[in-house]
Amino acid sequence: MPELSVLAWVALAVGAMSVGMSKAALPGVNTIAIALFAAALPAKQSTGAVLLLLIVGDVFALLLYRRHARLRALLPLIPAVLVGILAGVVFLNYASDTWTKRVIGVILLLVIGVTLWRRRRERHDPDSVPGGRVMAASYGALGGFTTMVANAGGPVMTMYFLAMRFPMKEFLGTAAYFFAAVNLAKVPFSIGLGILTVDTVLIDLVLIPAVAVGALLGRIIVRRMDQRFFDVFVIAVTILGAVYLLF
Repeated sequence: MPELSVLAWVALAVGAMSVGMSKAALPGVNTIAIALFAAALPAKQSTGAVLLLLIVGDVFALLLYRRHARLRALLPLIPAVLVGILAGVVFLNYASDTWTKRVIGVILLLVIGVTLWRRRRERHDPDSVPGGRVMAASYGALGGFTTMVANAGGPVMTMYFLAMRFPMKEFLGTAAYFFAAVNLAKVPFSIGLGILTVDTVLIDLVLIPAVAVGALLGRIIVRRMDQRFFDVFVIAVTILGAVYLLF
């Protein structure tokens, strides 16, 4: 087991709880986990540790919301996500940590801007049909890229599901299937890049209960949350995450 200070373990535990809450109720909160893990662990090790906990969180999300998923909505995303993941693997071999964060921050701000613009346009034209192949390809490629390089694909795909006008539980159920598949696909690449190690697994085994606590708290929260608050919260947290990564 790696030697960490008490403060580092507290930061990791809070980050693990935020992963559980993000999967069960509040997408985008896992940005907190990315920040806390990056502060407590070396850059590559933190990315691997977050990845494994995200997979654990995906399991909880599937148990809670799998019946609400709209799986057909994910089919147009698959080719673009794979391209994005491969681009992320290449990018990781050359980019520094600083440039990685800044590039993702810029991407998130652009995605947020496009999503808000689309939602405003749709309010003036309620009969318009959301989505399309170009939209799915764009969000999918950016989501695959950002999730590979920094586990930051959540905010990008959150904006996609918002743009598709998913109700809250359909949002959470569909996202659960999507991220479970994507995160599992990243595991072989992460091992090859040295991001996933034995030390990473040992740390995560200690933190799994914190993910479970976060998921249970998220389940309680989602029962008391309306759709409007959900949408506003998701957008606000995504903006904060993008600004953090940028600066």
